[in-house]
Amino acid sequence: MEYSEQLVQQVWEKGRLNPDINMDQWREDECGAWIAREHYGDTRSNFGWIIINVSAGGPNTLQNLRAFHHRNGYDIAGQHAKCHVTADRTDLPSFEHSSQVRNRDV
Repeated sequence: MEYSEQLVQQVWEKGRLNPDINMDQWREDECGAWIAREHYGDTRSNFGWIIINVSAGGPNTLQNLRAFHHRNGYDIAGQHAKCHVTADRTDLPSFEHSSQVRNRDV
């Protein structure tokens, strides 16, 4: 599906922020996977992302659209994210943030 640049940016802005990382360049999807703004639509990138409509038959409006790492998805019937990739927080206490962006398979 083709989306306008304005809508892509609006969906991007719905991604999770991390206070230690440049929010214009990096966000996390619902699974916690790192996505890079400039890698929209790049399914070969470790930080590539896509837009998914999470409503059952709903219109492609901002309310229904979310940013997901290209290997993650959404189960519309079960209404939950399908997480195959998440941020790699190995060796980090749960309360700390990493200044390095890295992903790992779940």
